[in-house]
Amino acid sequence: MMVPARCMPIIGQAAAQAPEKDQTQLFTAYPGNVTDWLWEKTRAKEFLHMASEEVTVTVRLIRSFEHRNFRPVVYHGVSVEQTVREFIEFLKQDIPLRPSLPPPFRNYKYDKLKIIHQAHKSKTNELVLGLEDDDRLLLKEESTLKAAGIASETEIAFFCEEDYRNYKTNPILSW
Repeated sequence: MMVPARCMPIIGQAAAQAPEKDQTQLFTAYPGNVTDWLWEKTRAKEFLHMASEEVTVTVRLIRSFEHRNFRPVVYHGVSVEQTVREFIEFLKQDIPLRPSLPPPFRNYKYDKLKIIHQAHKSKTNELVLGLEDDDRLLLKEESTLKAAGIASETEIAFFCEEDYRNYKTNPILSW
């Protein structure tokens, strides 16, 4: 039985799960070919991942709009069933504990979330945060993340609302 080279990493995982069988015996019980078996296995994993309602979200911590000072932080396994308020509280507790962030980012007063980009949709040309569509993109604290439009691979800005309002009224960059 000839196994395609692209399938070898997954076959290695299957062989590690069933060490008493050799590679040819792993696939003899499956009526299709190896590629079909791998496709079915991948689809099952994707379905289970979608059913779990946990997503990967990139949170852009914006320290200064005028100086374009921001840092992205990636969060895996974020439940979209929690409210925006709960997620904000989680971020406020998590950010000060991250040693990879410089102290100015860890000690800043963040209080508002806004969607920057959603997967497979268009991006804005703004380098830090777009100033339009606040009624649609600013997250309301009483809604759930899912109701607010958060899906996997969504990028969210976390910033101080007062700084955002000041920058929106006078969008001047310092450099």
